[in-house]
Amino acid sequence: MAVKQTDLERALHELIDALDRRVPHMERAGESSIASDAARLRAAAVKRLEELGERERPNTPSDVVAIDRDD
Repeated sequence: MAVKQTDLERALHELIDALDRRVPHMERAGESSIASDAARLRAAAVKRLEELGERERPNTPSDVVAIDRDD
């Protein structure tokens, strides 16, 4: 499946923004685990954005990247 790189970058930025806005409620059951998962997800999104910025794609249009789906 091909996705425009700009669309992927926009989605990653939106995800990061949403995670940054999230306020943990430590009094809730399971919140510690949720906060840890959110931190890992944010780190993965930031890493992916960095990879996209560094990637050279001589054989594909500059605004299209291939993504693998596990579904």
